[in-house]
Amino acid sequence: MRTVTLPSKAPLLSGMGWTAFFIALIVACGLAPVLNLWVPEGSAFHLSDYAVALLGKIMCYAICALAMDLIWGYTGILSLGHGLFFALGGYMMGMYLMRQIGRDGNYKSDLPDFMVFLDWKQLPWHWTFSDSFVFQMLMVVVVPGLLALVFGYFAFRSRIKGVYFSIITQAMTFAAMLLFFRNETGFGGNNGFTDFKRILGIPIATQEMRMTLFALTGAVLLGFFLFAKWLIGSKYGRVLQAIRDAESRTMFCGYNPLPYKLSIWVISAMMCGVAGALYVPQVGIINPGEMSAANSIEIAIWTAVGGRATLVGPIVGAFLVNGAKSWLTVVAPEYWLYFLGALFIAVTLFLPDGIVGLVRRLMKRDRAEAAAEPLPATGREEAQRALAKEEGMEPGALPTVHVEPKGAQA
Repeated sequence: MRTVTLPSKAPLLSGMGWTAFFIALIVACGLAPVLNLWVPEGSAFHLSDYAVALLGKIMCYAICALAMDLIWGYTGILSLGHGLFFALGGYMMGMYLMRQIGRDGNYKSDLPDFMVFLDWKQLPWHWTFSDSFVFQMLMVVVVPGLLALVFGYFAFRSRIKGVYFSIITQAMTFAAMLLFFRNETGFGGNNGFTDFKRILGIPIATQEMRMTLFALTGAVLLGFFLFAKWLIGSKYGRVLQAIRDAESRTMFCGYNPLPYKLSIWVISAMMCGVAGALYVPQVGIINPGEMSAANSIEIAIWTAVGGRATLVGPIVGAFLVNGAKSWLTVVAPEYWLYFLGALFIAVTLFLPDGIVGLVRRLMKRDRAEAAAEPLPATGREEAQRALAKEEGMEPGALPTVHVEPKGAQA
C-alpha cells in the first residue's frame, strides 16, 4: 500500500525574500538615519528632512494599504472606512502629545489650549489617563479594534456584503467625521490637535527624534508584513481565501465565516490604528479631515494599483501613488485628482492584478517558456532518476522521459 505524503509547509519567505527583507530593514533603520544625520547637507547623498518626513508618512500609509489587503485582497471585503481607524489611532496618540505640552502652551495652563479657549474648567472623562504613554498606546489599538468589533459583528452577522458593506463603512466614517468636528466632543473640533512639543519628555522637533520615528515606522511596517505573511500562510489564512472565493461552499464544509471575517476585520482596524499613531508625531497634526471619504478611497486605490492579495503590492502601490501625488501637487496641482481617477480606471481595466500581479504574470510566462525548451541528454537522465525515485522503482523500469520541443502540438 502506497503511503500518502502530505506537502510540507512552505517557508515564511524564500531566500531571495529574506534578502530583500533584511535589505529593507537595513535601509530604513540604518542607512537612512546615517544619510540624514551624518552626511553633510551639501552632499549628493544627504537625505533631507523633507524626504524623511515624506517617506515616513508614506510608510504609515503603506501599513494601511497592507491592512486593506488582508480584508479586501484575501477575504474579499472592500472597506471604505479604514480612514476612520487610521484617524482614531492618530487621535489617541494626539491626546497624549497634547498632555505632554504641559504649561508650554499659549495660555500657560495644564489644560490643552483649545479647552482653555472654550472655557473648559477640567478635563473630560475620556481624557483622564491621557497623560500615560502606556495607557494611550493601548488605546491606539483598543479603540479602533473595539469599534471594528461592534460594527463588524452586527454587519457580518446580518450577512451584509459587497457594495452594501462598502457603503455602510463609508457612512460610518462620514458620521464619525461630523461628530469629531463638534467642539463639545473634546477633540479639538475643526482644528484638531497640533503644536506638539515632546514625546516621553524628549523634544519632538529634532532630527534625532524624527529619525527615531522614521526607523520605528519602517520596522513596524516590515514587522506587520511578516505577520501578514505568516497569517495568510496558516490554515486561518487559507480559510479566509476560501471565504473570499466561495463563502457558501466554505459554510457547507463546516466553517462558520463570522469569526473569521470578524477577526481579520478587527486585526486590520488595529493595524490602521498603529499607522495613525505613528503618523501624527511625524506630521505634527491630526484633525477630522483624516476621516474624509476620499482618504478611505485612496487606501483602496493604493491596494488595487499595487496588486491585491500579494502583500507586497499594496506597499508598492502606496509608495508609487503617494510619490506621484507629492510630485504632481507641486508640478500640476490642479490635475492631481484627474490623474488619480485615471490611474484607478486604467488599473481596473488593464491591470486587474495590479503592478505586482503583472510582474508575476510576466515572470511565470518566462519560466513556462524556459520549461518548454528541450532538455539535453543529461537533463533527461536526471529527470528519469528523479521520477524513478519518486515512484520507488529502478530507473530502467520506467519509460524514457521525453520533453516536447517548444511549439509542439499536443
